Amino acid sequence: MKKTGFLYDERYLLHDTGEDHPETADRLIAIYKGIENAGLLEKVKCFRAKPADMKWIKTIHSEDYIRRFEEICLCGNMTFETTDNRICTETYDTAFLAAGGVMDMACRVMEGELDNAFCAVRPPGHHAERNESMGFCYFNNIAICAKYLQMQWKIERVMIIDIDVHHGNATQHSFESDPTVFYYSIHEHPSFAFPGTGRDFEQGSGKGFGFNKNSLALPGQGDKDYLKLIKRDLFPAIDRFKPGFILLSTGFDGHMDDDMSGINLSTQWYTWITLKLMEMAEKYCQGRLISILEGGYCLERLPELARNHVRVLLQERDANGTIII
Repeated sequence: MKKTGFLYDERYLLHDTGEDHPETADRLIAIYKGIENAGLLEKVKCFRAKPADMKWIKTIHSEDYIRRFEEICLCGNMTFETTDNRICTETYDTAFLAAGGVMDMACRVMEGELDNAFCAVRPPGHHAERNESMGFCYFNNIAICAKYLQMQWKIERVMIIDIDVHHGNATQHSFESDPTVFYYSIHEHPSFAFPGTGRDFEQGSGKGFGFNKNSLALPGQGDKDYLKLIKRDLFPAIDRFKPGFILLSTGFDGHMDDDMSGINLSTQWYTWITLKLMEMAEKYCQGRLISILEGGYCLERLPELARNHVRVLLQERDANGTIII
């Protein structure tokens, strides 16, 4: 069985988005309950978050943006830049805990304390641009972690795989010209007109050309279509790139019961993709994989999706050697 970390912190619940907002604290509560009720808390290594050092936030976000974000939160405003981005006075500190918690899990994996980890964090991050918040995101947790792995641990090739149903516009933009980070995203397009990026011809720029790949799924598509795209686009890219670390933007919002998309993925598909990415991590980077929560808004499905996800990360096997799911 793998040494799997589980990052969860009740302080993440302090980020209050108000009533009738999909990115709610109830998401994390549902995830925690799913893992707890399955008896997995005794099998994973549980961690609370450590706040990120400002120097790591600045590797992705500008000083002006960070200052504006802090000031708006401290002033007691309820939104930041757009009405979608609900905030409260605790949001700024919570965002530091989200980014810092992910980096701490990366550190523990690099030190050998953990083999992999699931980071149940909020606010999410993959839409947060250098100078702009978008799509419920304020700091780009996964992009900051990639920079941390490069600069602190000298990882030569980081692969970011984004399975959230919405394109991670900001993660792509953070590494478009960087050949040491491969960004792959599979997402619905058009996807409720948000964020409107992530076309198949977006392949990076300059030295980073060819290190960005987007797979587009049409509304109404499901498991078979995603399987085809993944096998065609993602697996060959991993084989060519040979990453030293895999970071996974885990969005469960492509599930057929999630109202935030028109994609019809089953629970089984999410189990399958986690299994396959674990195999790739074993093949190329000593199993080093960190999964970071992005979207996923169906409170009835999140417990089972998170439970299965963690079970695959743990790689617990029965008497016949089959992974218990």
